[in-house]
Parts: sequence; C-alpha cells; structure tokens
Amino acid sequence: MTSRRMRLFAFDFQGPAHLSAGLWRHEHDRSSRYTSLRYWTDYAKLLEEGRFDGIFFADNVGYHDVYEGSVAGALADGAQIPANDPFLVVSAMAGVTANLGFGLTASTSYEHPYALARRFSTLDHLTDGRVGWNLVTSYADSAARNLGTGEQIPHDERYDVAAEHLEVCYKLWEGSWQDDAVVRDRHNCVYADPTRVHEIGHHGKYFDVPGLALCEASPQRTPVIFQAGGSSKGRALPRRARRGGLRQRRVDPGSRPSGPDGARPRRRVRT
Repeated sequence: MTSRRMRLFAFDFQGPAHLSAGLWRHEHDRSSRYTSLRYWTDYAKLLEEGRFDGIFFADNVGYHDVYEGSVAGALADGAQIPANDPFLVVSAMAGVTANLGFGLTASTSYEHPYALARRFSTLDHLTDGRVGWNLVTSYADSAARNLGTGEQIPHDERYDVAAEHLEVCYKLWEGSWQDDAVVRDRHNCVYADPTRVHEIGHHGKYFDVPGLALCEASPQRTPVIFQAGGSSKGRALPRRARRGGLRQRRVDPGSRPSGPDGARPRRRVRT
C-alpha cells in the first residue's frame, strides 16, 4: 500500500470568532487578543512547533444582517464581526517561521485582479513561496452594498467573473515577467531587461488589463489555489483553475500543474 501524507492546517479568522461565535465568553478564551501582532506571531510559532503544515484564514468582506433584519445579533455575539484583514499579519507570521504555509481568502467579486495579483506576489516573495489563495465569490448582500455594486451579481455570473478574474491573475503571474527579467546590471545601469517584461493585453467581458505586472516573478509565481463552491458552477471552477477544491479528500500543494501556456513555477509551495 502506498503511504499518503496528510496535510494538517489550522483554521482561523481575524476576529473574536468565525464558526465558534460565543466562545469569547469562556474564561480561558484569548480571542480578544486578535488585534495584537504578538498573538499571531506566537500562534505561528506554536503551529510550527506542533508540526502543522499551515494555517487557513477564513474571511468575509460583508457582515451578517439577515437575522431579524439587523446586524445587531452578529455584533452582540461577535459572529464574524469585528473582522480584520488577514493579509496584513502573514508577513510577520512568516518572519518567525520557516515552513508554515498560509491560506488566504479573497473574493473575485470585490477584488480587482490587477491589485490582488500584486498582493499575492508580494506575500509570495516575503514568505519565500508559502502562500495559497482560497478563491471565493462572496454571498453577503452587505458586501455588495458597501463595496459599490449595490446588489449581488447573480450566482452563476459571479463564477463567470471569477473565471475571468483568475485568467487575468494567471497572465500577470505567469506571462508578464520572465524568470531572467531582473538582471541587476550595474555596469550598464539596467535593473530589469525591458525585453523580458511583457504586457498581458487582456481585454475581456469584465476586466480590461492591458499592461504588465508590477511585481517580478515570485518563488511560486501562482499561489496554490483552493475553491470550495458546491454548485455546478462552483465545482467546475477548480477544473478551469487546474488547482484543488476544498471538498476533495486532499489538496497536495506539491502537485501543482503548469500555468497558462505551459509556464512552470520556479518553486513549489513549502507547506
């Protein structure tokens, strides 16, 4: 029988509670320290000492306001609100660990692919290739109201947006900066060779991104991508993404296929 390695990830949220609302009332609960950077760096060291492969951060850019037509219940119970941005603690957590991976949730409905690709590339550099993206399309009407669209995009169309969003990110990560683009030629005063950095020329239904990526190629180029949609559209997206679905028995970050046009990452995720 072939042995298979299990990947063990912690699951958390940048707030008092995610799926365990109310535990903040327990006398030994320390979730109120979520606003402290030391809390997260100590947590990262504890996970690495315990041989965890990584930590997965859930996130929501909206809040729950359906119960009794108000957000009051969620606020009173600390149910996914308050909620900080998980991206901002990862570089610090990576700085006190050597092998811990980081899964980050980001929405294709409310993040622009050009900006999001830059954030993931930056973290991929700062973590030495230890980041992954939990791709979501979002469901909260409060997010739509507060992020400018007014109302939710219909469900199936959200996945069409997600597919194009991912296509743009792939182009930026895999097709803009060649591996040898950064030459640091002091003698000829050339930091990056302009002939090795390319505009992606994307002109789609939802996004128009003609230019080049802001970041040079990172260790993974494309982060490990997770997706948990259960609908037919949601289940189809991981196949289009050529990555893993959270509903599968196992997602192996070391088995990443090639990106668009057969481009390969320079290094696998270290989880």
